[in-house]
Amino acid sequence: MGIVMCIVMLAAGAILTLAVDWNTEAVNLDAAGLILMAVGMLGLSVYVSIFKRRRTQPPSPAAPISVEDNQHHWG
Repeated sequence: MGIVMCIVMLAAGAILTLAVDWNTEAVNLDAAGLILMAVGMLGLSVYVSIFKRRRTQPPSPAAPISVEDNQHHWG
């Protein structure tokens, strides 16, 4: 699920929950809107965390390597 789909789900859920005054027997629109907003937020948070991990780059192979000399010479 892409970032656009997550935002669309959030917007549709908010519209259903906050702006629509329809009363239907079969579907509770407030609950459906809350579910859409929750799924949109969950998808957005998962997408952002995965995108954040992808953007982290390992050091380049030409980066200098530091080696610590932990050997102590006594005497």
